[in-house]
Amino acid sequence: MRREQNKNPNFHTSLKQAYGVPTVILLTIHGMENGFGRWMGSTPVVDSITTVAYDCRRAAFFTPHAIAALMLVDQGGLGPNQQGAAHGEMGHTQFLPGNALRYGVDADGNGHVDLYSIRDSLASTANFLRQKGWQPSQSFQEGSANFRVLNDWNAATVDQKAISLSAARLQ
Repeated sequence: MRREQNKNPNFHTSLKQAYGVPTVILLTIHGMENGFGRWMGSTPVVDSITTVAYDCRRAAFFTPHAIAALMLVDQGGLGPNQQGAAHGEMGHTQFLPGNALRYGVDADGNGHVDLYSIRDSLASTANFLRQKGWQPSQSFQEGSANFRVLNDWNAATVDQKAISLSAARLQ
């Protein structure tokens, strides 16, 4: 597992300017999803996502992500044995493969999206939230439009509340 730190406040400022998502939201997601890069999973992404796609209870949700994982492997954006979480989530902020294809950003300028790169991962997260309707300079507290956008990030209400409350404490 590759861990890297990003202590560049200019990078965080550029994300806020480009996408309108506060740094505290991105840092909270990064911390909650994998302890700031300490744990990005222990199961190959392709194995885990194809397994949950096969499970008929949620096949409709996971099958497009399984296909996306195979596309990422084909494009070189994901190694065939790259480790991720139990449901196919990957990288610093635990993106599902379909979301990586759709919202991935090459923020480090190396020519490809790598969600195991902290810069690409945080920029992709900001892009995801913005594309899902994040309203710059608006509240992210419960009941707000931005709080509802957090539902697209993670459908568990407890996680949405944790992101919102934790980010508010960091402000």
